[in-house]
Amino acid sequence: MQQHADQYIGGSWRPSQGGGALEVRNPATEEVIATVAAGTAADVDAAVAAARAAGRQWGLTSREERLAPLTRLRDGLAARQQEIAETIVAEQGSPIGFATGVQAALPLLVASSYVELLAGYEFQEKIGNSTVYAEPAGVVAAITPWNYPLHQVVAKVVPALAAGCTVVLKPAEDTPLVARLFAELVDQAGFPAGVFNLVTGVGSEVGAALAAHPGVDLVSFTGSTAVGRSIAEHAGRGIKKVALELGGKSANVVLPGADLGRAVNVNAANVFANSGQTCTAWTRLLVHQDQYEEAVAIAVKAAAKYQPGDPTSAETRMGPLVSAKQRERVRGYIRAGVEQGARLVVGGAEAPDGLPTGYYVQPTVLADVTPEMTVAQEEIFGPVLSIIAYRDEEHALEIANGTEYGLAGGVWAADEATAAAFARRMDAGQVDINGGRFNPLAPFGGYKSSGVGRELGRHGLEEFLQTKSIQF
Repeated sequence: MQQHADQYIGGSWRPSQGGGALEVRNPATEEVIATVAAGTAADVDAAVAAARAAGRQWGLTSREERLAPLTRLRDGLAARQQEIAETIVAEQGSPIGFATGVQAALPLLVASSYVELLAGYEFQEKIGNSTVYAEPAGVVAAITPWNYPLHQVVAKVVPALAAGCTVVLKPAEDTPLVARLFAELVDQAGFPAGVFNLVTGVGSEVGAALAAHPGVDLVSFTGSTAVGRSIAEHAGRGIKKVALELGGKSANVVLPGADLGRAVNVNAANVFANSGQTCTAWTRLLVHQDQYEEAVAIAVKAAAKYQPGDPTSAETRMGPLVSAKQRERVRGYIRAGVEQGARLVVGGAEAPDGLPTGYYVQPTVLADVTPEMTVAQEEIFGPVLSIIAYRDEEHALEIANGTEYGLAGGVWAADEATAAAFARRMDAGQVDINGGRFNPLAPFGGYKSSGVGRELGRHGLEEFLQTKSIQF
């Protein structure tokens, strides 16, 4: 078992000042596979001090001076893809196929995109008699979740470093091992001491201390809406800039004339991938009432392709949830759905057959769901699909927009123009048309309670910049 009692601060690994430890469990076996340091406010103070000490000089570096270590970091991610995938399988439960193709590959793609973007980005422009400079925002607190544990680290840390900011990273307590691996790659890439710092620990201590710290200039957080509100309150007292990527309750709307079979099958893959632990998952499938039962039947067959199993097996398409706490949360939502009148057509709250150990939940499809039900309003973050009937297009739009969230969605129609017109009226930051592919260069973020700010591409870089005008 790995035992880590240190933090990466000021360019080296140093003992944590708290002395406590956090257990890291394998979600498939429930065994403790490692311990990491339970950081304290004192560790946060040291990390922020290191970031501030390095900040002025790093912020004044040229584009080329930042490109060199960022390119080496990108190359390090490429060289250790297999180790990254295996680490995420062990601590997060992602099946090895998904871990390899998404959990490890996507961060490499995003890092590469920022190396390319930075190479051509202009940090100043002339506007009349003014020169407008894009300058680094300062010290960034990056607080990341466990569902895509390396992607979310890369999507914050790499553009922040590219912008000339210094960073203190607080990874999710369930998945700290891949964050430590990332810190090793940063160290090997040769960034100046203090430019990047890692403090592991619980959110209520390390995360809260970072959000409220007077030496932090910007807080970038991905996680639940409830925690996001708390982070924003802490940051707001210090007039800090915040970027929040929060919860979702995304609707996938299938309009009459669309390819129903493809729409439902793609929706199932969208919801059951990563065991439903995806903030953009289309957890609400909206189908016209005349096609409703046909859609339910297709969904039942699609769910059968995602039976839970050993995440180390290449054949497994769905692994366990990340923790016992998350498993019980999801099971509670399934029970609540049935109690409120939903029809359980596949799955359920019971443990999957043959898997007495591990934090597994069956792929579940709930039919006869109505918009006011809890399962149609709250983010479940598990492999649960709710199917909702609508009368006409206006009714579908009302249902799609009828939650506090607005992160993502999907629209299917006989032609792209019809689907795009509907998508334009959805309260969502990102909408896929007829199964449109994810674009790592497009801005990612939500409306309403799904957050503020954007990640990825040029918009993601500019979150970490502030503007200065000099008049001549």
